[in-house]
Amino acid sequence: MIEFDGIGHHYGKRTVLSDVDLSLPERRVAFVGANGSGKSTLARMINGLVLPEKGSVRVEGLDPAKNGREVRRKVGFIFTNPDSQIVMPTAGEDVAFSLRKSELSKKERAAKAERVLADYGLSGYAEHPAHQLSGGQKQLLALCSMLVLDPDVLVCDEPTTLLDLRNKRRFAETLRELRQQVVLVTHDLELLDDFERVVVLDEGRVVADDEPRPALTYYRKLVE
Repeated sequence: MIEFDGIGHHYGKRTVLSDVDLSLPERRVAFVGANGSGKSTLARMINGLVLPEKGSVRVEGLDPAKNGREVRRKVGFIFTNPDSQIVMPTAGEDVAFSLRKSELSKKERAAKAERVLADYGLSGYAEHPAHQLSGGQKQLLALCSMLVLDPDVLVCDEPTTLLDLRNKRRFAETLRELRQQVVLVTHDLELLDDFERVVVLDEGRVVADDEPRPALTYYRKLVE
């Protein structure tokens, strides 16, 4: 369960979120809205990348502002540009790096990284230079680096923006099969047909909150 209670936030003099109240128990939830609507800021509050100026956030009862370490163990975050998350020379090393604080040996971390890469479409790429992967492969690598930690929640902030149509579909299919609760911020509305809930934000406020069809119908009318 993710809960937002009376969330308000500003960047300088600009209000980006105002009086946002949401409880999100569903496994597949999307945030949509025009650029500057506040959707990415709201998503980043789930794991404490942004802390609200007003109100509070709870993830399974934990406040990211007070229990940041515990929340980050539960919440993985995928950014728009996977290059911002890749920190090691090879794909295998990058995934294993996520396990650096675990009790596993270096050999065990490498083996686990290789298994996760294989599970999500990158079998045989453990030794491949990470920054020489294709755009779609890099996004899968970023996903693997989060999933190797087995979080309960995965927040994805416009993860398909830089991908071609084939890789968008592949990434969406991968998300569909995950056990984790997924919160997806996106402009790719065609990805949301099988989501349970779509939250529409406009100028920092929730203006629609429903199943995909009625919520997206409202959003399309809003931006016409």
